[in-house]
Amino acid sequence: MMKKILNIKKLLFLFVAASIITVSCTDQDDNLFSVPSDLEVQDFVWKGLNLWYFWQGEVADLADSKLDNSEEYISFLSSYPNPADLFEHLRDPDDRFSVIVSDYDILQASQSGNSNTNGVDISYIFLNSGSPEVIGYVRYIIPNSDADGKDIRRGDIVYGVNGESLFFNSDTDNNLDLLDPTNYTFNLADLTVTGGVRSITPNGRNIDLTKTSITENPVLVATTIDVGAKKVGYLMYNQFISDFDTQLNGAFATFQAEGVTDLVLDFRYNPGGFVSSAIALGSMVTGQFEGQLFTKFRYNDKIQPQLTDAQENRYFVDRISTGAGISSLGLTKVYVITTGSTASASELVINSLDPYIEVIQVGTTSRGKNEASVTLYDSPSWTFNNDQLNPNHKWAMQPLISRLENSAGFSNYTNGLNPDIEIEEDLTNLGILGDETEPLLAAALNSISNAGRPNNLDTFKIVPIDFITDTKLRRITGDRMYIDLKVGDSDDALKNHKLVIPQE
Repeated sequence: MMKKILNIKKLLFLFVAASIITVSCTDQDDNLFSVPSDLEVQDFVWKGLNLWYFWQGEVADLADSKLDNSEEYISFLSSYPNPADLFEHLRDPDDRFSVIVSDYDILQASQSGNSNTNGVDISYIFLNSGSPEVIGYVRYIIPNSDADGKDIRRGDIVYGVNGESLFFNSDTDNNLDLLDPTNYTFNLADLTVTGGVRSITPNGRNIDLTKTSITENPVLVATTIDVGAKKVGYLMYNQFISDFDTQLNGAFATFQAEGVTDLVLDFRYNPGGFVSSAIALGSMVTGQFEGQLFTKFRYNDKIQPQLTDAQENRYFVDRISTGAGISSLGLTKVYVITTGSTASASELVINSLDPYIEVIQVGTTSRGKNEASVTLYDSPSWTFNNDQLNPNHKWAMQPLISRLENSAGFSNYTNGLNPDIEIEEDLTNLGILGDETEPLLAAALNSISNAGRPNNLDTFKIVPIDFITDTKLRRITGDRMYIDLKVGDSDDALKNHKLVIPQE
């Protein structure tokens, strides 16, 4: 019987923000077996998940014993000619968010806020409960996109694409693929609500749209509003993208200069992003907790036991990713607007601030994404920035590798975080984002003006929105939370992560 060990030795550097994880093991031999060239992607998938996947211990076919017999291992990989099928087979039933892609260029672009888009950010919902008929309502238009300047705006109702009405019976029986081409025409309609039932009437407006490569600044709106003697900062932030940390910090610098006393963070359409940016934003809201615990990461049983206390914890910071000092407000209360599209790093900010300051959540229940993922590439360091990146393919994985909890130990929000002030978006009155009369912002401002006492809001006219998907969730990155991975140059054993067979 061949003996195997996991080839983990020397130093493993796992950067979540700027931290370092050390993992060590014993090497017995330097002889490695390799798989046939036509299985190199499958080999990468299995070994990456075997080491990093959060549920590695619960997935039978990810057990270390899989490597006890090289022939059986190769046979197992051969039974999945499509690497994506192997990835799906190895996913735990509780995993809703891990993904694999055959072209990492698209994944990287999406993580940087770059996507092929016509600029219409839209949410797709059932016209009425129990009906497969689908409509989309425009949430906002991305500045400088193809749609910017055309006759389409927030609140418009889309009922069809290229003259074909939208429907959704199930994940496999729908025609939302009409939204995939580069060019198409949105068909718009007028919406009426009678007795709680929605109906649409095509209005003859047809908007021709073309997708182009756009890098969207996630800071959509940053403004201040006077509420009595209080100066309220309002920030609509639509994704946690580290490349825009400077713009985010700039918005807080303006808030700081204008003497903001209260803050409303609008995460209603924010699906998540980089943990490092979430920590930075939480530190901008506060500032008085620098160096204290922001969040704690829980890994699988291979990695977790090796961690020191300092290595598994992430702290409030005083600098953004560029090294510039953070512009902080020192607040003890913050209002956060959420919907079912609020996920991942957005929820992390809410959960991590909660033990320290009063967090008033306004809107509807968030999505419930409390795990972090990492991009794994087929290279010795598992990272893209490596001169030994496999040139034979462009597959990459985004598996969940960690679960996050706040300083009080709470992480159980897979069903979402519930609002303190519950109010849904109303298709008949979406309002203007950033305007003090927009219903969700108005609810937050009412609470601020009443010293935190929420008003009894009149919501009986609102017809519930049965959400299906939206523009951001249809992207590869979707509602995911990212951490950065880096392996030290001297960590040859971990880089290879191959089976070691002792000589006879």
